[in-house]
Amino acid sequence: MHYRAIFMSDLHLGTPGCQAESILDFLRENESDYLYLVGDIVDGWQLRRKWFWPQAHNDVVQKLLRMARKGCHVVYIPGNHDEFARNFVQHHFGGIEVLKEAVHTTANGKSLLLIHGDFFDAVVQYAKWLAYVGDHLYEFTLKLNRYFNHLRAKMGLPYWSLSAYLKHKVKQAVAFTNDFEIAVAREAKRRGFQGVVCGHIHHAEIREIEGILYCNDGDWVESRTALVEHMDGRLEIVYWDQLVETSKSLATATT
Repeated sequence: MHYRAIFMSDLHLGTPGCQAESILDFLRENESDYLYLVGDIVDGWQLRRKWFWPQAHNDVVQKLLRMARKGCHVVYIPGNHDEFARNFVQHHFGGIEVLKEAVHTTANGKSLLLIHGDFFDAVVQYAKWLAYVGDHLYEFTLKLNRYFNHLRAKMGLPYWSLSAYLKHKVKQAVAFTNDFEIAVAREAKRRGFQGVVCGHIHHAEIREIEGILYCNDGDWVESRTALVEHMDGRLEIVYWDQLVETSKSLATATT
């Protein structure tokens, strides 16, 4: 599939929870004129604690570099987990442009502010130690998630995110998500944009908030989602698991 733009964030390369093979499959199956990497692409927090970098993570980086070489406009907007890359804003690496934030205009004329979103997370900004504690707990949940889905795969069941399920069931997490979305949308409105694209909270969403189009492209640790812009400017969240299941169904139907 060829899109006008693809927006991806929260790959968390450098962690066991990163689903690098799925990222590679998605990028091989889908091309775009623009590719925006909206933060937390590499997880510096985890890598400082324990080095983890298998070949598949190298392959993702090489794939991104190849896309840039072949003419795709690749923009990298660092997040809080890869904040080290903010030291290289306004630089290019192998054709990939590093920016603090970006602006994208859709084919139908909508101006979108592109930010990771961590500046609207009070825990990250004002209680970083608590963010680190939360990161440890989150990694533990993801470890349980991997064992859980290993069993599901043996039973022939599709992938299911335990961590995402728990977040959606905890009232405080739901309230945080809503507050975050409103804060990000209001900032885009204040600055005169018609919409905003962000990541950070690992919750894919497209909705209108106070007249602003709020888009979150999700993540590639739990939900395996991306935001895409079609050639006519229409924005859509694509779920890799659903695309895989659809492809399997079509293959079965033609045999």
